[in-house]
Amino acid sequence: MKGEAKGLTQLGTETKYPNHPNEAVLETFVNKCPERHYIVEFQCPEFTSLCPKTAQPDFANITIKYSPNKLCVESKSLKLYLFSFRNYGSFMEHITNKILGDLVAACDPKWMEVVGDFYARGGIKIVVRAKYSRPIRIPNPDERI
Repeated sequence: MKGEAKGLTQLGTETKYPNHPNEAVLETFVNKCPERHYIVEFQCPEFTSLCPKTAQPDFANITIKYSPNKLCVESKSLKLYLFSFRNYGSFMEHITNKILGDLVAACDPKWMEVVGDFYARGGIKIVVRAKYSRPIRIPNPDERI
């Protein structure tokens, strides 16, 4: 269907890799089924970042699950965004929460979970889970609708 990818600037073009997550652009497209509650899952088993103290690489499997609202995340832009952490020095807890925050800001999902399953280094494996749910507004009974 022609026009479905309208506004996507990274799809079908030469790949330019961002050097930092703040330089990456998370692109979205219109969800054609916003009335449904369904889950989209992305797996990134080759995620890398840097330890902020030692500059040694940290490796992880990043899993992103979300229920789209009006927008869906475009996968190539997500791949480039996740790739941008390659030279980014930060703690695993911050990285997982940054990914969640940036994705929520980009697509305003109904629900989202990001799991950073970091491989063992120094004998300790770290798994960070960060979740987001849209606030539910309960109307005041005295309020006119």
